[in-house]
Amino acid sequence: MNNNDSVSTVAPLLSVVVPCYNEVDNVEELTHRLAETLQGISWEVIFVDDDSPDKTSQKVADLAFQNPRVRLVHRIGRRGLSSACVEGMLSSSAPYLAVMDADLQHDETLLPDMLTALRSQQLDIVVGSRYTNGGDIGGWDAKRAAYSRFATRISRYFTQTELTDPMSGFFMIRREVLMQRVRRLSSVGFKILLDLFASSSTPMNFLELPYTFKERHAGESKLDNRALLEFGMLLLDKWMGHLVPVRFVAFTLVGGIGLFVHFLVLLLVFRIISSSFILGQTAATLVAMTTNYLLNNFFTYNDVQLKGWKLLTGWFSFILVCGIGAAANVGIAPCSFNDIPIGCSPLWQG
Repeated sequence: MNNNDSVSTVAPLLSVVVPCYNEVDNVEELTHRLAETLQGISWEVIFVDDDSPDKTSQKVADLAFQNPRVRLVHRIGRRGLSSACVEGMLSSSAPYLAVMDADLQHDETLLPDMLTALRSQQLDIVVGSRYTNGGDIGGWDAKRAAYSRFATRISRYFTQTELTDPMSGFFMIRREVLMQRVRRLSSVGFKILLDLFASSSTPMNFLELPYTFKERHAGESKLDNRALLEFGMLLLDKWMGHLVPVRFVAFTLVGGIGLFVHFLVLLLVFRIISSSFILGQTAATLVAMTTNYLLNNFFTYNDVQLKGWKLLTGWFSFILVCGIGAAANVGIAPCSFNDIPIGCSPLWQG
């Protein structure tokens, strides 16, 4: 062991929670920068890895073996930045909890000022802001900047605060404040700060500190269509999640699309191609089932989305499970179509 052994028995004052996925080339550098920045403070860093294919979890485990300040939460079978942040924070007993990205785009040198503000003022949370006076979005192109401003304006409606950067992923919060709100969190998507503010029954006392968003140190950006979808799911949950679960809403929407697809295929096969009704009903049922499966995989259950071979085997299992209902659908539909008692018309007559 190295000279970090001396801190292994000191309870951390601050836990820095870092959600990560495919960040193997960044975790060691981030740990080094935190050590330089947080000198004189009892701290730990908790990397929450969603079973990254690039072996990020193994890299963190190796670091943790050498440095007692480093901890690993290895999640298998689920993904999601917000839920990773929540699990990481709940795994800590430190009175102050910081959240930041693993890609080194957040300014770690701001952490001591955040901690000082929380300890010296009546604050619930301190937010690193790109949009308050002195902050900057760095080298973003015009398209990404426009998307960010648009999402920020929408987010302010849900937070009902003067927070300039509700989309920030860089903040520090008191542990007791988190615990007062954690059971109301959606933990959907990648904007945990927005979730925290929107889940609060009483306004949070906050302070924003400016920082400049930096370029990614290594790896690839996770900002893609899936991130935009998860943002929409979070807003939907904050809007009506208190009435019905957001997954139920998504599942219902997908079911409606499947119904439309069913009738569209039936029309195409039966009326336009002039095939038999039974063939049209069979094709429509299979296509609608497949459409529902794919849309639910991408939309409703995107946090556990299947890909590659698992997507194919999952589809096969889905068809088998739904097979009894599908067979009944195909068997009964011709009777209804021909307006005759059920069971009186052989299937092959259509």
